[in-house]
Amino acid sequence: MPTTEPTAPIEVPRGLKGVIVTETTLGDVRGSEGFYHYREFSAVDLAETRTFEDVWHLMFHGTLPDAGQLDAFRERTAALRKLPAEVAAALPSIARATALSGPLAGLRTALSLAGAAAGFRPLYDIDPERRRADALAACAMVPTLLTALHRLGQGLEPVEPRDDLPYAANYLYMLTGQEPDPDKASAVESYLISTVDHGFNASTFTARVIASTGADLAACLVGAVGALSGPLHGGAPSRALDTLDAIGTPDRIDAWLREHILAGERIMGFGHPVYRTEDPRSRMLKGIARSFGGDLVDFATAVEERAEALLAELKPGRELHVNVEFYAGVVMELCGLPREMFTPTFAAARVVGWSANILEQAEDSKIIRPQARYVGPEPKAARHIPTSR
Repeated sequence: MPTTEPTAPIEVPRGLKGVIVTETTLGDVRGSEGFYHYREFSAVDLAETRTFEDVWHLMFHGTLPDAGQLDAFRERTAALRKLPAEVAAALPSIARATALSGPLAGLRTALSLAGAAAGFRPLYDIDPERRRADALAACAMVPTLLTALHRLGQGLEPVEPRDDLPYAANYLYMLTGQEPDPDKASAVESYLISTVDHGFNASTFTARVIASTGADLAACLVGAVGALSGPLHGGAPSRALDTLDAIGTPDRIDAWLREHILAGERIMGFGHPVYRTEDPRSRMLKGIARSFGGDLVDFATAVEERAEALLAELKPGRELHVNVEFYAGVVMELCGLPREMFTPTFAAARVVGWSANILEQAEDSKIIRPQARYVGPEPKAARHIPTSR
């Protein structure tokens, strides 16, 4: 019988930089233009004009909903916020076990349990409608899981979700136990919308690799959460604020930045692997921060200005501009979110983008299976392996 020769390996850049691995209809990031979009809509425009549920519907169904569709979608997803009894009962133990590492670490375990309790089956074995139903359930549960784990870690009782509040307002309500200030809820909603999806970042690609194996949706999301937890991915917003704390006062900005740049240290909140212009998310969030005003915003703006100038001077040609994490941290601080919840809040938005990517990947039966080039010592023949007998 004829055989098919294996495809010859292709050398690609480290980190797969610039490598196109598949096609998508979900959106794109145009780094040289400082622009990104969801489907055919500017993501920043959506963040400034639409609700989170609008964008969730867009990512899952391909269209922005009309008024009737939006009401039905809100009702359906709000009904999915409550946790299965088995999961709620396990959360205190999960929160205790992950007390030092925080809610994002707890989410990995809780999501796996929630998927099992909800009866999630391998993507390979179910039809597109069941996949979408599982994805809706997971996305609706993530904010409930995150806020409950946070509150339990603080010695507080979890707050039950409300089905009369929109996604962002309900998230703040479950976090604080208080009716959220409308301006703060709106600011957080804009942030959440702006971070729903952003190309084939590390966590999205991880989710799609796992989806390509046909695993269940919870398994895909757990892998994505693990990737997001890294400080070089989703862990930067609180670290950007830590930088402001370390600088301390306006008179120390130049000296502190120059010392750390010359030492080769990364300045958290600056630089992006794709954008070679100002990050459009940062521009939008800076506007939100300025609408609140105050000393923190003034100080952050001064640090941004001097950091970009010094990076241009000391690292010429690198195009290191402020990124989304810098002003995301400022906005979340102004809205009263504790710093340990900055990255979990990112996850509460990105879970929708991950899930949309998982659903898209599940339509392709080809497993993602690259190769590595071996560079270790030459292998020894079996007869030359020393025996321990």
